[in-house]
Amino acid sequence: MNPLPDDTRAARLMRLIETLAAELHGEGHRPGRVSMTTQLERDLGFDSLARAELAERIEQAFAVRLPPDAFAAVTPADLLKAIEGGARAAPGEAAPPARASSQVRSELAATVPEQARTVTEVLQWHARKHPDRLHLTLIANGASTELTYGALFQRAARVANALRALGVDPGARVALMLPTSAGYFVAFGALMLCGAVPVPIYPPASLAQVKEHVERHASILANAEVSTLIASAALGAVAQLLRLKVPTLRQILDGAALEEAPGHDEQAPLVRTGPHELALLQYTSGSTGEPKGVMLSHANLLSNIRAMGERMAVRPDDRLVSWLPLYHDMGLIGAWLAPLYFGFPLVAMSPLAFLARPALWLETISQRRATITAAPNFAYEWCARRLSAHLLAGLDLSSLRFAFCGSEPVNPDTLRAFAERFAPFGFDARAITPVYGLAENALAVTFPPPSRGLRVDLVQRDALATRGEAVQAPPGDDALALVACGYPLAGTGLRIVDAQRQPLAERHIGHIEFRGASATAGYYRKPEQTARLVHDGWLDSGDLGYLADGELFVTGRSKDLIIRAGRHIFPDELEHAVARLGDIEPGGVAACGEPDPIAGTERLVVIVETALREVAARADLEARVNAVVLRQCGSPAERVMLVAPHSILKTPGGKIRRAATIERLRHGTPRAKPAGAFAPWRQTFSLAAATAVPLARAAFASLRRIGRGAWCWSLAGIAFSAVGLYVTLDRDPARRWRAAAHACRIVLRAVGLNATLRGAEHLDAAAPPVLAANHTSYLDVVALLATLPQPVHFVAKRELSRQPLVGALLRALGTRFVARDDYGQGLADEAQLVECARAGETLLFFPEGTFVAAAGLRAFRLGAFRAAVLARRPVLPIAVRGARQALRDGRRVPERGGIEVELLEPLCAEGRDFHAMVSLRERTRAALLAKCAEPDAAVQAAPAEAPGEQATSSDDAAMPQP
Repeated sequence: MNPLPDDTRAARLMRLIETLAAELHGEGHRPGRVSMTTQLERDLGFDSLARAELAERIEQAFAVRLPPDAFAAVTPADLLKAIEGGARAAPGEAAPPARASSQVRSELAATVPEQARTVTEVLQWHARKHPDRLHLTLIANGASTELTYGALFQRAARVANALRALGVDPGARVALMLPTSAGYFVAFGALMLCGAVPVPIYPPASLAQVKEHVERHASILANAEVSTLIASAALGAVAQLLRLKVPTLRQILDGAALEEAPGHDEQAPLVRTGPHELALLQYTSGSTGEPKGVMLSHANLLSNIRAMGERMAVRPDDRLVSWLPLYHDMGLIGAWLAPLYFGFPLVAMSPLAFLARPALWLETISQRRATITAAPNFAYEWCARRLSAHLLAGLDLSSLRFAFCGSEPVNPDTLRAFAERFAPFGFDARAITPVYGLAENALAVTFPPPSRGLRVDLVQRDALATRGEAVQAPPGDDALALVACGYPLAGTGLRIVDAQRQPLAERHIGHIEFRGASATAGYYRKPEQTARLVHDGWLDSGDLGYLADGELFVTGRSKDLIIRAGRHIFPDELEHAVARLGDIEPGGVAACGEPDPIAGTERLVVIVETALREVAARADLEARVNAVVLRQCGSPAERVMLVAPHSILKTPGGKIRRAATIERLRHGTPRAKPAGAFAPWRQTFSLAAATAVPLARAAFASLRRIGRGAWCWSLAGIAFSAVGLYVTLDRDPARRWRAAAHACRIVLRAVGLNATLRGAEHLDAAAPPVLAANHTSYLDVVALLATLPQPVHFVAKRELSRQPLVGALLRALGTRFVARDDYGQGLADEAQLVECARAGETLLFFPEGTFVAAAGLRAFRLGAFRAAVLARRPVLPIAVRGARQALRDGRRVPERGGIEVELLEPLCAEGRDFHAMVSLRERTRAALLAKCAEPDAAVQAAPAEAPGEQATSSDDAAMPQP
């Protein structure tokens, strides 16, 4: 009957649907999503009016009359069947021709998302481009787990929707306390997708660290104002202790359980994020004992990642192996987000796996043919000098192009020893790549050229110590070897300045400062520290160093520099020299300075951890330490302190906390702690005692919430019953409205909510508009009733009319109902609304159709705008703010606060056709988005067509002020 071949008919139908979807969603539409099984309402947002428009276009394009049940079609396949069964239309019955949509953008041909503006867009881009490409391999307990880009996105989207349903709003700080696992990557991606800000913190390695862990992380979570903590079930007790100590922490979620949560559709709307919005709070290791939250935007992260890749000349066949912790910037940004961006695979393992068996790192590089790896100096030291020879059998390291070394001072002897030991196993010494970076610049500041290998500068020790000059010296015992860390990355400025912040010439020691696109705006909620960090656009790294031929050489931390009798002593080099002596614990040397009030300078104190107990052996070790100090510094130390193992304080990243250590120890020689002093039960008891007051406070608060809930529900029940009875008996609509409005005002005030109205002058009774309000909570209707100056007719779903008490109350207030589950009845109801608007009724629509717990302005349906266009009425947008915070979906007791209702300027249609309806809808939504104080939640959780094709907010939110 139809002369068109089946394949042509299907293709034409798909083009029609794509065209309509593009007109409905504008820049938010992602071409190529439509298939024969795509659900028109769920996946494309086609409401009843959009389907009616589609039906008209189908009848015009295919010259058929569709059967009535075509309006209930769920998928394009259903529509195709309806077309095949439809009757040929008479020549005069054709619908008007469909309008052309905007031209579809061509797909980006780049192999990396060069146009991506956020990390979220990077993940979406890869998931769409190559969902089956391997992204991540996790190695644990001898087994491996693989995760593709598509699988990561799907799992992250599901968790993101679960988080939003639990009230995790865009911008909320969420702590991640998870081990290296697939769950960590999924949870981090989920936070990106829902617009929240991850705050990575490390899980305790053992119960022996629980007290220090809780005390340290409680201060981090309090500073970050964390509302949600995602942790593994095994850390539930630790998480609960943190909850008692952090007032803002309201919920603790099990990372694994989030993925199992039922009812979270992967296509739920997601949140648009701008490049300058906060993407990550990276807390510094805190060698001063006070961790600070470095604010990093999406732009900071992507700028640094792209600059690293440019210097490295990243290749598609690269592969990275890492055991670095994911709470550290080197592990999170360098070892994961960089491979995520460039699209090459990451093979990850836990730091505990490396510490338990360091050979596993090298074995994995060999087996996986890795081209990139990274580690701090101590890892190379361990492998170079401590690995047993039998563990190296069959090792092949010839694939490595980069063996990065950073995060702590780089020892040239260590890297030479590593290169020499593993040369027989194919390791190319040119792969050794010392680098310099810090969290305040996202990660990297300087990289050397690829395949250059180790470069060492030999300088005169005396000139460095007395004049602060790096004078080159011939090889010899008195020459100090310093490692070159490379040149500034693209987009990063670097300079060396003196104490007055005046630039210094090359080979003069000074403070390292930097600036650029990767640099942080400051520390979160730390204005004083931020003021000390940033000066005239330059950031103080806190490190000392010099430039030679434009390349950076780092000499140490400025706060750790010891000035004794006019000589500058850099602790790192002295500590390395002393550590080579026998009978000293690994990493068990700290060179510190303490004030000498008499001489007006500093005294040198060398703290050494040793297990030696015999007096003679200890005296011999002390003498050997002083001999090294004499050789390095020209005179012995004022004091050598031999202490028990684990006495030197360190950060979670292993850096020595010199100032805190000397402060703790200088009041007397410490003795070894008695056995069991750090036993888990003692720490747990201590923490439990410390949380007694917070626990009592929490119990009291819980009782208050119960009492408040009983009061609110009792009051609501009484008011609802009284008003319901009155309005159903009174025949005067105006009196019914006034009674309901008065009752709503009383109830709101009684439960501690202040409802206010702005913009009442925009409501003109002489020209009744169609009202369109954003929908956030059950309190929206109550607040509108309490504040609107004149009666309106709410538009609600017809299901409410069938509820015994609620239906009677709504009908008495003049509510108009629309069927949602019966398309034929729905179209009739929509036509009736047009007649009501023409008759002068003031209709109030919630164009989103419903509300959810997650913050965000959702996509709008067309009903309100069809009524406005056909009835020739303006649309008056109403922004409701504060209702969601007062009573979020899923909660039963409102919080005290305020609800603001603002009437915006009316908007008039620009025409009388379908295009005018869509245009009016978009203009109304844009006006509300600017005023409702909520993010744009109209983006679907599907991989983006390409970065730049996804609509973004017109003005990115500014970074939080430190």
